[in-house]
Amino acid sequence: MTTRRQALRLLGAGSASGWLVAVQMSFGLAGARTAAAEAGGDTATLPLAPGAPTSPERMALIESFRKQVAGLDKQFEARKHNGDWAMPYRLFRPASKAKLPLVMYLHGDGGLGDDNEKQLNLGNIFGTRVWALPENQQRFPCCVVVPQTDRGWIRYHPSELQNGASKPIAGLGEGAQTALAIVDQLCREFAIDERRIYLTGQSMGGAGAWNMLAHRPGFFAAAAICCGSGQSADDGTGSIGTPLWNFHGEADHTVPVAVSRRFIAERRAAGGHPLYTEYPGVDHNVWQWAYTEPALLHWMFAQRRD
Repeated sequence: MTTRRQALRLLGAGSASGWLVAVQMSFGLAGARTAAAEAGGDTATLPLAPGAPTSPERMALIESFRKQVAGLDKQFEARKHNGDWAMPYRLFRPASKAKLPLVMYLHGDGGLGDDNEKQLNLGNIFGTRVWALPENQQRFPCCVVVPQTDRGWIRYHPSELQNGASKPIAGLGEGAQTALAIVDQLCREFAIDERRIYLTGQSMGGAGAWNMLAHRPGFFAAAAICCGSGQSADDGTGSIGTPLWNFHGEADHTVPVAVSRRFIAERRAAGGHPLYTEYPGVDHNVWQWAYTEPALLHWMFAQRRD
């Protein structure tokens, strides 16, 4: 029997096969077919939480998470970054003097605004609070930054924006650029382990994550993306060496699953080795399944930038 310590040693070794064996043996997770043939890769078996996506045991895991995270938003400090334009953000920071990893979460369309609240609430409770859960902080202490944009993350044509439209164009988005400036500032202000800065986001925030990978390659230690929107000029090849785990619901009616399949196919064709999980019967709210995968944090925090 592989012990938890031995498993984590395998996790840190960077071997995909070692990671699979480690997580399966140590955490008792059920395997599932998660790589779609349409994505251009082989059908890998990744360790996921037991049960089909809509099974009672899987839904119970999601509901249990909702109860566990109640009130955690009060531990996120309200802050504002003043650059070319002001961007509100929330910061979770444990009481520790040690150098800590930093996770940046990019919200979806439902978090748009400047109230410094919506990016923490509604569907965003999963992607923001999972890192701050006490049991997760005990195993994986980290800081969490949650910026809020009122104009999206990717780059849009200026004249189109003035007319209330949003035509994506190539380049680093204004929202993404300001969020990265916040990360840079936090690295100067606090003891952040710059080898372990992680990126995650959902829907519109997923598009922002792809945009950041494309325009700041090699900066993040790993990225986890949920149903990233395809409404951008980016493809799946950004920062090809960055470990990436992409999630999408097969029945997504907002961002078609073909978007993630294309990004993953492009990444693999360019020589990347992304992980891809596609949940049958799941709609756009795939983040409820992704962020409650027990293996996600173990995989994420095992990654380090060279």
